[in-house]
Amino acid sequence: MDLDVYFKFVLALVFVLGLIGALAWAARRFGLGGKLTPNTGRARRLAVVEVMPLDARRKLVLLRRDAAEHLVLLGAGPDLLVESGIAAPETPGPGEAPTEERPGGRTGEPA
Repeated sequence: MDLDVYFKFVLALVFVLGLIGALAWAARRFGLGGKLTPNTGRARRLAVVEVMPLDARRKLVLLRRDAAEHLVLLGAGPDLLVESGIAAPETPGPGEAPTEERPGGRTGEPA
């Protein structure tokens, strides 16, 4: 085989990889494939509050939907809803630190 054939192969490979990269950049830039449903002007209703890995295969996930939280166990087997309808705590305003309640109804130092 001639060196010319190898050069054309490498050039074609770089060109194809460049096209793939350009399409991936354009898809991210213009929002293609990132969202399944548009969220036009509305506040988000669903959020992942906390994730706690239990072991290499399982983790607990605390999800917030509207004013309720749901505790879900995700893992190698079927996913399990541990607790549902937990009242979401009041969120502090911007710039405020969350406070922790002490026994007797007194509020402690910021957590």
